[in-house]
Amino acid sequence: MPFELPDNLHPDCAPVAWMLGRWGGRGHGDYPTIDKFEYGQELVFTHDGRPFFHYFARAWIVDESGEKVREAAQESGFLRCRPEGKMELLLSHNTGFVEVWHGEAGDGKLELATDAVVRTESAKEYTAGKRLYGNVEGDLLYAYDMAAMGQALQPHLWARLVRQ
Repeated sequence: MPFELPDNLHPDCAPVAWMLGRWGGRGHGDYPTIDKFEYGQELVFTHDGRPFFHYFARAWIVDESGEKVREAAQESGFLRCRPEGKMELLLSHNTGFVEVWHGEAGDGKLELATDAVVRTESAKEYTAGKRLYGNVEGDLLYAYDMAAMGQALQPHLWARLVRQ
């Protein structure tokens, strides 16, 4: 089923309109301080006509055959769409982080970098991130780079998700 642009979409959201809806699939994770892993994931982007999307994501660790092993990360927030493709992302995580991201969108791509990271006393050290989302052949591909646990900014997660 092809994606149809909503009638009440705010014009500032046009560069990321392709992201609206529910996405699902599998991804891969790696980082120097942890073992490599695979995960399943669901992303949901909704809107109500104002210049932002509500965003929710959940992930679960899977084994080699794709069977769920355990729950993993969750994040929720708002993608604030500004004029001329400027974007702001506010995120809160179940692991004890709150982030503010800034970036730009256009031509089926959204690129963001952290401006601020705040963590709870019990959260692991995490200092910066970079996210890249792309519309590739109608699928949502993304990559997430992270600086944490004394490590420099480097690849951590990547996935290909399909519209559900």
